[in-house]
Amino acid sequence: MKRPVLIAVAVIAFLAVAFFVTRWLSNDTNERGDVVTVLKAQAKGDAAAMLRVLRCPDAACEALVRADAKRLRAPGEVKIALYQSQTAHSVTSRTKPTRVVWFTNPDNTIVQCVLVRRKGNVFAGTSVSLLRLSAPIPRESSCP
Repeated sequence: MKRPVLIAVAVIAFLAVAFFVTRWLSNDTNERGDVVTVLKAQAKGDAAAMLRVLRCPDAACEALVRADAKRLRAPGEVKIALYQSQTAHSVTSRTKPTRVVWFTNPDNTIVQCVLVRRKGNVFAGTSVSLLRLSAPIPRESSCP
């Protein structure tokens, strides 16, 4: 009689842990997906699509997005060479930059920083928002 109860408790505990781990890891996927969406829109020169994903806090941010969409427009498929997130695997609220190295043509590699905000925690639920996309920075530079 005790054995079936212990098995049931173990199964429930396993499912609960799996649920929270899945919830936690899906935020990394959501963040990366949003960043790639913004970069693809930028490469197409589509500032409106970029602004639908970015949560620009001010007019200066919006102006930079529009300028970069014009300046960084490039034919071809966006490929990510390096993705360095400072919010990856965060279990609590955090706002930090993510450094992305990307290109559509290997001769034209671009490095940009995306300010990412994660709110909440794995128990209550979390959300991911992209707040800003920087202008290109030098290849060896880190995000501010």
